[in-house]
Amino acid sequence: MNIEDIAKKMVAKGRGILAADESTGTMEKRLKSVNVECTEKNRLHFRETLFSSESMKSCISGVILFDETLRQTSDSGISIPELIKKNGSIPGIKVDKGAKLLAGSNNEKVTEGLDGLRERMEEYYKLGARFAKWRAVYSISSELPSKQCIKSNAHSLARYAAIVQEAKMVPIVEPEVLMDGDHNIEKCYEVTSRVLEECYKELSIHNVNLKGTVLKPNMILPGSNCKEKTSTEVIAKKTLECLKKNVPSEVPGIAFLSGGQSEVEATKNLNAINKINDKPILLLVNKNISSKCKYDDKHDLPINFSELKKNVLDKETIYDNINDIIEQNIEYFQYIHPFCLAYFHQHKQKQMIHLLGVL
Repeated sequence: MNIEDIAKKMVAKGRGILAADESTGTMEKRLKSVNVECTEKNRLHFRETLFSSESMKSCISGVILFDETLRQTSDSGISIPELIKKNGSIPGIKVDKGAKLLAGSNNEKVTEGLDGLRERMEEYYKLGARFAKWRAVYSISSELPSKQCIKSNAHSLARYAAIVQEAKMVPIVEPEVLMDGDHNIEKCYEVTSRVLEECYKELSIHNVNLKGTVLKPNMILPGSNCKEKTSTEVIAKKTLECLKKNVPSEVPGIAFLSGGQSEVEATKNLNAINKINDKPILLLVNKNISSKCKYDDKHDLPINFSELKKNVLDKETIYDNINDIIEQNIEYFQYIHPFCLAYFHQHKQKQMIHLLGVL
């Protein structure tokens, strides 16, 4: 497949992109919370459980991997990228080196990782990756983000995207305007518009083929400390309006980041956006929500309990009281796709792990 075909497959209707690119430090916190030692083998077992699920074939279009995982081999003897491809998804790789202090700024951040990126992309392609991810972050305050921050991150995102496409891979462009702060939704709209405008200006300068990209933006939301209440309908309207205004029609699809929202909030807002989306080019996907799920009359959100029990849970490692677990957490489980649960089998111990970090 060429990069345009890959991008289209990544945003296929009814599918989502699974972010499994947690660093070793983040994985240690998650495994430690359920008393599992954070060894390379255990990290592999956790992720292999996810990638082997039947739900991969119908719900997940792509998987963002951490460098360590891309190089690992599954218990079946095939590489992790091959396992992902075998289950109908596209392997991807996080390539940025994190957000660092932007020199000369007011404690703003710029994402680093361009040094040696061309050589790394050549290696990642040989290992099986077919798309990459690079995240830039922007804070909002009365003075931020500065022009310096917006321009610096847009330039880096564009250089990254050009190098990724040179390696015959699809770049996920992720400019995230953070929720932190007491700003209202209008401020988020204004800042996100400026950020997107500058990003696409730089992408054009660097001759990036937009048909071979995927945008991963924030929704238009009030700050987490904002006292003004904003309805789901207003969030959906503002988000779609901002995207129509600032995202070129050549972009094949948008995969929202949750950006600090809870699973419930992100799902409600995504559902509302899709309800009013009248622009076919914007195939909006988030996390791993499946269009094949039925809808609950009360909440109008996707649920699928049969898939929860049938596709994800390994029969050999199911707790005897799994039904009790679901019933006791019904308000939570009804909003998330079954793929968000995995069961981790370590020796003779059976421990439940909740996948906290999907896109």
